[in-house]
Amino acid sequence: MKWYKVKYRKLGKEKVYGWAHHEGNIVEMDSRLTGKKHMEILIHESMHLLFPELEEEEIEEKSIILTNTLWRQKYRRIDDSNNIPLQDGSK
Repeated sequence: MKWYKVKYRKLGKEKVYGWAHHEGNIVEMDSRLTGKKHMEILIHESMHLLFPELEEEEIEEKSIILTNTLWRQKYRRIDDSNNIPLQDGSK
């Protein structure tokens, strides 16, 4: 699989911003997240699927570093162009 399915719903009752579901490789996100917090949680939950052996504290630390790095480079959720292939040749 080259990407994870992301589903959105309100997760307030569960008291979480997101979930990683290993069965089906699904990331579930609170639909009210925006901006930098959205990026952080998407990275965080994706890392749970990529690195299931890591402890929660490691995932949190690394996802915050990646979020801050990408945010400082001005990555935002507005440009959806994908005309340049990824390293594996996929778009």
